Amino acid sequence: MKFISLVSRFATIALAIAGVLGILTITRIQAERAMPPPGDPPVPPAPKPYVHAVSATGIIEALSENVAIGVPQPGLVAELGVKVNDTVKQGDILFRLDDRDLRSQEITTLARQSVAKSKVQVAEAQLAKVKSQLSRLNAVSDPRAVSVDDIDNRRQDVSVAEAQLSSATAELAATASELESLRLLIDRLTIRAPRDGSIIQVNLRVGEYAATLPKSPAMILGDIQRLQVRADVDEQNATRIRAGQKGTASLKGDPNVKFPLEFVRVEPYIIPKVSLTGSSTERVDTRVLQVIFSFNRPQDPPVYVGQQVDVFIEAPEP
Repeated sequence: MKFISLVSRFATIALAIAGVLGILTITRIQAERAMPPPGDPPVPPAPKPYVHAVSATGIIEALSENVAIGVPQPGLVAELGVKVNDTVKQGDILFRLDDRDLRSQEITTLARQSVAKSKVQVAEAQLAKVKSQLSRLNAVSDPRAVSVDDIDNRRQDVSVAEAQLSSATAELAATASELESLRLLIDRLTIRAPRDGSIIQVNLRVGEYAATLPKSPAMILGDIQRLQVRADVDEQNATRIRAGQKGTASLKGDPNVKFPLEFVRVEPYIIPKVSLTGSSTERVDTRVLQVIFSFNRPQDPPVYVGQQVDVFIEAPEP
């Protein structure tokens, strides 16, 4: 009886081990079937053009950086003067916000200015009148004909009239200043190009509400006749970067498209890497040194602002 019990116990343990081994074998077979064999990448990486180089990821920008056009205050878009790819000169009108509320204030201020002008004219006439009266009293040669009190009263009338004229003149000047202020505010709602360039992006439509959001510019303006690349160099390689170094860039996904880069400057401030999505809250633990290069815009194939490129910078060995 004990022998049968012992055999039964070992048989149970053996079956359990066999079951575990069977499950592991089936799992491994299914994993091998699901995972394709390793092969070559769909697009081979760009070859290194220099013997010693630093590799970086870059983003194409307009020359002298993209200009994000904002709005001075929230408001409705009343007029849109440009579209994408338009070339503009400094001072050209880009768009205009609704200014009817300021126009109504201007009309009211113009009416007040007319009233102030009338007050000035009345005060000038009153001053001329009391001055004439005082002049006639002073012209009397016989001191017994005019009392001293009459002359003093006329002099006080002249002082009062002069004060009233000064007050009316000040009121007129205040309305003129208010009009000038309103006209500056109205002109401020007409957004003009801060420099020459081309319209890269338009995020407004007539009738839409334009908000003052720094992350959502109304328009993007830039010089796209010649472009620049903002290359992110890992901080571990930052000490290998020098002014004047040569660079070469190739398009992401097409390493055959290459163009030489001309060194512009190094921005001497290590920042968190945000080139993947452009978000400042991106969870990337890499800090980078940004190096700016410029290049002539190729015609074939075309490249676009915002496109990512692989950058190689000729640099000495560490």
